Amino acid sequence: MSTLEGWDQQATLALNSLHVPGWDHFWMLMSDRWVWIPFYIVLIYIIFRRLGWKRGLVLVGAVIVAFLISDRISTLVKFGVGRLRPCYTTCLLESGLRTSESRGGFFGFFSAHASNAFMLIACIVTGLRTDKSRSHNDIAALGYTWAALVAFSRVMVGKHFLGDILVGTAFGLLLGWALGLLARYCFRRLEPGAATCR
Repeated sequence: MSTLEGWDQQATLALNSLHVPGWDHFWMLMSDRWVWIPFYIVLIYIIFRRLGWKRGLVLVGAVIVAFLISDRISTLVKFGVGRLRPCYTTCLLESGLRTSESRGGFFGFFSAHASNAFMLIACIVTGLRTDKSRSHNDIAALGYTWAALVAFSRVMVGKHFLGDILVGTAFGLLLGWALGLLARYCFRRLEPGAATCR
């Protein structure tokens, strides 16, 4: 475990050192949840445009449930594992770790930003996968690119180890996929002649 943790620290420091002058604000922007409210509104519009209001409500509900699960479990795991964030890790700070935000809470495993971002896109993409249209592929490509930048930004601002991001990403993808499939199951129950989704 100590060897794995050492590799994680080295990888995090190496990635964090890839700073380009003037890009700190970009990474801080990517990490700011409130900045992305217009993006979320666009996603909601796409959902209702593609699915109609009944199925749209089901998918939005699935996203909300997935978000609550993701956020709660990441908090529980953070306090259960108790792994300090890089910005509280003395050896990394002494080695030149750059921090662009306030340090926040002490514990960072696993990243809620990474989990929530990938959960959001995985749930929506899975729920919208009613065909193989080009627009669906475009939404998936744009969404996963956005989620990856959000996750990577957490390393760049000094708030998370790479391992925090990878675990958060994996958890978010799995949770989003599962809730997206559940939403699609409910879609079928809403079809004429089927029982109402409960």
